[in-house]
Formats: sequence, structure tokens, C-alpha cells
Amino acid sequence: MSSKSQQISVGVTKTFPCSYLDTQMEQLLLLQEESIDINLFEQLLSLGFRRSGGTIYKPQCPHCNACLPIRIPSATFTPSRRQKRTLKNNRDLVWKIIGKQAEYHYTLYETYINQRHSDGPMYPASKEQYQHFIGSGWLDPVFIELWIADKLVGVAVTDILPHSLSAIYSFFAPEEHKRSLGSLLILLQCRLAKLMGKDFVYLGYQIDGSRKMNYKRDYTPYQILTRSGWLQTPNDK
Repeated sequence: MSSKSQQISVGVTKTFPCSYLDTQMEQLLLLQEESIDINLFEQLLSLGFRRSGGTIYKPQCPHCNACLPIRIPSATFTPSRRQKRTLKNNRDLVWKIIGKQAEYHYTLYETYINQRHSDGPMYPASKEQYQHFIGSGWLDPVFIELWIADKLVGVAVTDILPHSLSAIYSFFAPEEHKRSLGSLLILLQCRLAKLMGKDFVYLGYQIDGSRKMNYKRDYTPYQILTRSGWLQTPNDK
């Protein structure tokens, strides 16, 4: 595969226990390039790849296809009634976008992982793990911050690409769980994409059988990548 004559190589990992479905084994296609053109990366997103740090990957599991690449067309997305309530209930928050990570981001991330995801693969949180997960030598994400007065309560790490946004990860203050800040951060990324004239917001993988990963179908209309290409669900709001 090439873009602007750039050649990339693809490897395959060994199988290992799936982080989301207890009965399944996971296997990944991996690209580990020191530098990659962002237009090519966006093409890879459209083929179902994601990035974690500087590594680009795609599930290629031998006996499972539960990971469904999902994206939101920004021009046609409209919040549901519940999502409108989330927006209304958080009108007291201030959100801002900054172009580089800050030390106080990690403090919130550490609290979030250790309190909300102590049963997951990123526990316990560490600065080294955070930097490896968020950072990349070839693409700098932006950070959407949520503030209540002088208290940081949420962060969405987002890649801005020529025609889309890619939601890398979001984390928030666990004590503010009643505000549905995870949902709010997705809604803000959808709003930002529309304001910037981007076509899509990539949300990663929808996994219907995983309680932690089956919420992305709430943002309609959405598109799922199938063997026949991207298929859009009807907007049934």
C-alpha cells in the first residue's frame, strides 16, 4: 500500500486473550512506522484501522468479528432526546481545545483508570503507559478539556485529520459520573467536526457483546464498516 509513494509494511501479532470478550482470542494487524503521511493514515481509518500511540492496528481475530469499525457522519448527526438533556445539564461547564498535553491531564487520567477501569488492561495507570498510548511521533492530537470553574473534569484526546476527527480516548472525573461526561465529550467532538467541515467522527470499534464498548450505537445515524463497505443505519430518532 502506498500514499505519495510511501511504502508501509504490515505484521500480525500472535493470538492473546481478548480484553473485551472473555471467551475470545485476539489477533491484530500492526503497522509500526516511524513516520506516516496523515492522508494515508486517514485512508487506513476508512479501512477500519486505529492508532494507539504511534502503532496503527486492526483486529484480525481468527474466530471472531465482533469489533465493528464505527463512524458518525457529522453533517447528518443530531443528538437524541437523552443526549440533548446531557448537553442541557452541562451548560455550566466550559470547554476548550488545547494543542498539547499537560501534566494535569495525566493526573485526571490516573484517577479515572484506577477508579473506573481497575479490571481493564490499562490498570494500574502509569505515566509511561499514558505517554505510549496517547503520544505519537508523527501526529499530535488535540485535547478537548471540560472545566467546572477551576476544576478539570474531562478530557477527550482527538486526532484532527484532513476530512475527519478520530476519537482516541476520553477520561473524566469519576465523582462527576451523573453528568454523563463521556457522552458529552463525544457530542462535543461531533459538534467540532461539523464546525470544522469534517465529514466523519471515527469512534473506533463497537463491540455489541462488551458492556464497556457497546454504547456507540447511541449516536445516530452512524456507519458500520462491513465486507460490503460502510453501511449507514437509518436515523430513527
